Parts: sequence; structure tokens; C-alpha cells
Amino acid sequence: MNNWQEIEELRDIVADLPRFRDDLQALTTRLGLVIAPLHADHISLRCHQNATAERWRRGFEQCGELLSENTINGRPICLFKLHQPLHVEHWAFTVIELPWPGEKRYPHEGWEHIEIVLPGAPETLNTRALALLADEGLSQPGIAVKTSSPKGERERLPNPTLAVTDGKVTVKFHPWTIEEIVASEQ
Repeated sequence: MNNWQEIEELRDIVADLPRFRDDLQALTTRLGLVIAPLHADHISLRCHQNATAERWRRGFEQCGELLSENTINGRPICLFKLHQPLHVEHWAFTVIELPWPGEKRYPHEGWEHIEIVLPGAPETLNTRALALLADEGLSQPGIAVKTSSPKGERERLPNPTLAVTDGKVTVKFHPWTIEEIVASEQ
């Protein structure tokens, strides 16, 4: 069983993880977001080229299992379940989201966001997520808040998202785990 940190095709994202950890900690501090009690169920990458996404896919196929491959907002997204977790803060992530490049251009190729699960009614997600953030954190220059409802071709669960970013990294909130979303597609 290969460890993701030892896979040649993933060497660049192994090297990128300390930057992501530092940027995530800086963002959550700015937002006044206390992450200790929260459950984050997966972590996501961003890349600019299909060749990079395909290389990362080959890497993850060596150290995990493909959970799902779907088209969301017009681009392929693969979910992988790692055999050995990736650690960020107090979380041990086993699910990795690997989207192919889309219309938006990200400032950095590598780790981009975590997704926190706030179980409850989908229609109250925004209120519940915003209650976790300090008002002064949200009003700082460079902080952006976006709501959306991404939907896979076969998803049956409503999956609203509240995303908060500083342009370097993003924290997203959802009412369901990614594995519950994947199960809804069956």
C-alpha cells in the first residue's frame, strides 16, 4: 500500500502542503473561526492544466481508490479515498477532491480548500455557517463570501455551499459529507 507522500506524480502537492496549512491557519484566524469542534470531510486541489490533473489522478490511483467521477459545472471531478490519510490541523483527510481546470483561473496550483460539514437543514446552511465567523473577520479587505449549489449529474441531495476565501485558500461549508452526496448518486 503506497503512501501518497511517496508517489512521484504527487511530489509537487506534497511540497505544497506546508504552504496550505499556513495559509489555512491564517485565514481561520482572520475569520475568528474556531475549527477544533468542526468536522471537515475532504480537501481539494486546483490546477491550471488538464495534464496536471491527469498526473495527479495517476498518482492518487497508486495510493487510493476512485470513489466517484462526475461532471459538475461542466468539468470532470474525481474523488479519491486515500489508503493513508493526509493531515491538516486536527483533521485526517482520506477523501481528496480532484477537479479538472474550469473557467476560473486560480492564483496557485495545489491545495485550495477544505470542506466543513454542518449537518442540518440545507436551507439554513448559510445562517449556521455565518454564525461561526466573526463579523469583523468577514468585513476585512480581501475576504470574499460566495454561495452556490453545485450539482453532479446524478445527485439527489440539495447541496448548498457557503465559501469564504482570502484568495489564497478557501473554507467551504456544506450540510452533507461528500460520501453522503456520492451515495445519493447511486
